[in-house]
Amino acid sequence: MFARSWRLAALTLLAAAVALPALAHGMAGKDAAFVAASSGPQIIPFIYLGAKHMVTGYDHLLFILGMVFFLYRLKHVALYVTLFSIGHSITLLTGVLSNIHVNPYLVDAVIGLSVAYKAFDNLGGFKTVFGMQPNTKVAVLGFGLVHGFGLATKLQALKLSPDGLIANMISFNVGVEMGQLLALSVILALIIWWRKRPGFSRQAVIANAVILTAGFLLMEYQLAGFFTQKGV
Repeated sequence: MFARSWRLAALTLLAAAVALPALAHGMAGKDAAFVAASSGPQIIPFIYLGAKHMVTGYDHLLFILGMVFFLYRLKHVALYVTLFSIGHSITLLTGVLSNIHVNPYLVDAVIGLSVAYKAFDNLGGFKTVFGMQPNTKVAVLGFGLVHGFGLATKLQALKLSPDGLIANMISFNVGVEMGQLLALSVILALIIWWRKRPGFSRQAVIANAVILTAGFLLMEYQLAGFFTQKGV
């Protein structure tokens, strides 16, 4: 019964991975209108928007899930989450405040690749296929830098007002960190519970295969958008 439920869950996650790219997590509606019209420091609203953006950012969440999937000690979780946070904080703030623009499709394609990379790493793919193991800490920091640019592109698309920009971007980044901690708490609670269930090792392979597939689907979707855009 449990095995059947797990297969259904895996298929549901895979179906969601196919559908989610169409629901891109860039700001829209009232949030986008508020940010575009904002002038002067708006500390609390930007903290809220940062947290909301992180907890609804399926690509960021998939990477975090892959990152902590096989971390069993809290100090290791703290280390990798800190490296990821340092990376995306640097490029989020630098990208917006220094007006550094990168193509959003290509950034999001690399973010999709980061999801696939971590799942492939979790499956032991590098040792099995290439006979080597990349430095995971460096990879997490590097992909954190990319994820930060992904966040920056969403904000840059809204033509932010320079009035209060520094305060608002710092507030947004604080919100991102708060949202990440909230999401991480839920993810860790579920994984700790899951590890105690029978058959976790086998199910973990299936789960990471699904995450790997989702990462490549996200990357493919964004690359299709990039080449379609270039062709227009």
